[in-house]
Amino acid sequence: MLYQNKLWISDIDKTIATMHFLEALSGKSIMITGATGLIGSAVVDILFRYNDVHGTSINIIAAGRSYESMIRRFGHMAERKDFNFIPYDSTKTDNQLSVHADYVIHAAANANPGVVMKEPVETMLGNFLGIRELLDYAFKEKSKRVLYISSSEVYGTKSNDLPFVENEYGFIDILNPRNSYSVGKRAAETLCVSYAKEYGVESVIVRPGHIYGPTAGKQDNRVSSQWPFAVSRGENIVMKSDGAQIRSYCYCLDCASAILTILMKGDNCCAYNISNPDSVISIKQMAEILTACARVKLITETPTEMEKQGFNPMSNSSLNSDSLLALGWKGCFPAKEGFGHTVAILKDLV
Repeated sequence: MLYQNKLWISDIDKTIATMHFLEALSGKSIMITGATGLIGSAVVDILFRYNDVHGTSINIIAAGRSYESMIRRFGHMAERKDFNFIPYDSTKTDNQLSVHADYVIHAAANANPGVVMKEPVETMLGNFLGIRELLDYAFKEKSKRVLYISSSEVYGTKSNDLPFVENEYGFIDILNPRNSYSVGKRAAETLCVSYAKEYGVESVIVRPGHIYGPTAGKQDNRVSSQWPFAVSRGENIVMKSDGAQIRSYCYCLDCASAILTILMKGDNCCAYNISNPDSVISIKQMAEILTACARVKLITETPTEMEKQGFNPMSNSSLNSDSLLALGWKGCFPAKEGFGHTVAILKDLV
């Protein structure tokens, strides 16, 4: 089980040491949708560890489609008194959200490029209707705040190579079904601020870059997830582009700490990029870090037309993190350390 891995626990402790504000959550309830996912489960592990070390009583409400998935991810931790599972599916609008949460972190969404291509309707509706149900819930329950996990893909494409800032938006072809994900995320963000304006529901929005780490599922086919799994098995990396695209990569624990920072300290109705300045690198640089730490080879191949259609259309999706840094957040894991730890932990779990 991941939570029992010594390196993972050490990484969590390093992360928690930067978040003195977590004490304010003692006695509060936090609902996390997509709690077994790449980002959501990292948040849960931080809260588990904080309760264990500090003797606090942060109540974790893990919302997901399958209790079996919760058991697979958290093992015996799912039986803890500070952990409660409730069934939840972001593609449905009749979820029985019968418990009270002071805070809501909405981490459930389809971000698999292959599934986005096959199910653009479900992808778009899930993004929009999923947050609508949670905003209605927060209004009814008088929750303190909702945090919506959006995406850097809301920015679209642009003509310069400068990092995206939060108020800068480029072109998105609304007649391309691949963009059901990015357009759905844009609409969901507007819905968040609309609920704040009309109903007084506080919300903050985060736009992560490319998140990676040992919390990723084996079925996650994004290269930042698949490549660490591959090299941890001793396999070579196959890169189907020149790898020149610039991305803001971020270790899952850095992302989770940023989310909790913004939840507690961010301004209402504001959006924040999640990006570690020490991890803004090209896809090729990521591949080179991974192959070096696992002592495997980097191989280049030509992608198929179907594979090209699923690619992120942005050549440079690096994110400006000034707004996040202004809240006092600082990443703990530069790219080499984060990817290196990911591979080491995955090797131990295999």
